[in-house]
Amino acid sequence: MDSRSLQYFVAVAEELNFARAAERLGISPPPLSRAIRRLEAELGVTLFERTTHRVTRTPAGDVLLDEARIALDALQAAGRRAQRAAQRPKLILAVKADGDAGLLEPILERYASEPGSVPVTVRLCGWQEQPRLLRSGEADAALVHAPFDRTGLDTETLAVEPRLAVLASSHPLAARDRLELADLGLGPDTLDRHIDETRRGLQDLAQLLAVIGLGEAVTLLPASLAARYPRPGVAYRPVLDAPPVVLDLAWPQRSRSTATAALVRAATAVADAARTEAASSAVPT
Repeated sequence: MDSRSLQYFVAVAEELNFARAAERLGISPPPLSRAIRRLEAELGVTLFERTTHRVTRTPAGDVLLDEARIALDALQAAGRRAQRAAQRPKLILAVKADGDAGLLEPILERYASEPGSVPVTVRLCGWQEQPRLLRSGEADAALVHAPFDRTGLDTETLAVEPRLAVLASSHPLAARDRLELADLGLGPDTLDRHIDETRRGLQDLAQLLAVIGLGEAVTLLPASLAARYPRPGVAYRPVLDAPPVVLDLAWPQRSRSTATAALVRAATAVADAARTEAASSAVPT
């Protein structure tokens, strides 16, 4: 089973149509069909159920699709990392702008003093884009908020913080000191979907806060953002029953990079120090 066979299989498995898959691959349908049959014969399983009207994946096809995507991503990542290894050593850290819980700068400062550290390039990315960048070899490590697809990744939790409701100062609920999810028409099972829908079509936090200030949206954000981004016309209110925000450091499971290992050490040390400081400040004097 080679990479070309997997590429052919993935195209058919995603399109569920041999003609569209062949067009996507730049080949004609007959050789594609023959290649899939050879793959099925090699594995000794049926990957697709075919009729004159439709193509569907079998359970074996579903499993192979998941595994094939991982394998092809790993091959692409290996190539990118090999190309980068021939250049000046550096570490690429993927971060969503304002999605670092205030830890990015202290992590980079601590990392610079670690044995095995190399220059760091911070790659700013979109919502939940980090896992794809890690699996494709376009980043070595990432700061990313849970939940996310952890396939092929190792993680270390750096911060757990409460969420705050973010709403226009003129909103009726802004007159209250604290809220619950039900006040916002939300529940634990609908919260993540609501947050994703609120962000859709917006490029950054500035746009999101502008929309909220106009009274066109209500969302929840990590408490650290409220402290860092006070804004006229926008109110932040505690939500007593909202699940906390979890910030993880993630990196590829197969990574053998001493530079990445040094970053993990630095980030863990900074997170531990931040937790100790927070606990100390919470103790009454």
